[in-house]
Amino acid sequence: MQEEKTLTEATLCYLVTDSHISLGIKKKKIGKGKYNGYGGGFERNEDAQQCVVRECDEEVGVQVFPSSLQKVALVYFNNTKSDGNTFTCKVHVYFATRWQGTPRETEEIANPHWFPRAGLPFARMMPADRFWLPPVLEGKKVIARACYGPFQRELLKLVEVEMVDELA
Repeated sequence: MQEEKTLTEATLCYLVTDSHISLGIKKKKIGKGKYNGYGGGFERNEDAQQCVVRECDEEVGVQVFPSSLQKVALVYFNNTKSDGNTFTCKVHVYFATRWQGTPRETEEIANPHWFPRAGLPFARMMPADRFWLPPVLEGKKVIARACYGPFQRELLKLVEVEMVDELA
């Protein structure tokens, strides 16, 4: 039986160029089997940027330059577990435009691949991504809210996406 994780705050980072974005297939935890960016939960005394840098190194072996990080979204994922309990995970989303190394497969990520920005595999990504990620790729900053059922396999209602001028 698959274990359901409870994570209340995390980061998500996309390595981006002018024309492409790097995605890898998650091997475990939330998003298992889906293409996604790189990230995860905070460690003790870590801020969001430190978390992004650590997670990118652990998940795909790249060293992100903190000065290149741009906060592009804040997404609140309301998750319903199979026992009916719910939890919300606040995810700080960043674009990284400079890093050292080439994304590689690790125990957490399979098949890191560069996709054209206009050709992302949304059918093979988390269900909410198709709603909030396109405006971010167009240069907008967003706050989004998504409600998932057990194991984050399906959306329970329409994803709310709000364009904002700044993100905290």
